[in-house]
Formats: sequence, C-alpha cells, structure tokens
Amino acid sequence: MVFARTTCAQCHSIDRVGASPLSVAPPFRDLHKLYPVETLEEALAEGIRTGHPSMPEFRLEPDQIGDLIAFLKSLE
Repeated sequence: MVFARTTCAQCHSIDRVGASPLSVAPPFRDLHKLYPVETLEEALAEGIRTGHPSMPEFRLEPDQIGDLIAFLKSLE
C-alpha cells in the first residue's frame, strides 16, 4: 500500500509489530480494536479532519480507499 508507506507511516506503525513513530498515533494493527475498519470508508472519502491531535487532513481517491481498507483488514 503506497499511501500507507509514504504518508501514514510517518506517524503510524503500519506493520504487525513495532511502535508508532508518533506516540499518539495508534498502530494500524490496532485500529480494528477501536472501531470497525469499514466505517473509515466514508471518512477517507470526505476527508479525515480528526484523529490524533497533530493529524493532517487527508482525502483519498476511491481506489486508494479500497486498498487502504484491505490493508487494514489484513492486519487484524
């Protein structure tokens, strides 16, 4: 997943192990414990405006959303 590696990984751990570079950014492998990953689809399309305090706003294209959701599910 290119977007996760180039953008998200600056703050979040996107691997099965390891801490996030930014301590307030939850590791991707734990997101499904916080809420159903499927509920992120709309937020990713409309633009995430909230998250951890220093998280920038992102708006993804439909193909990026599908790839990211599949990637997150693979970490569950």
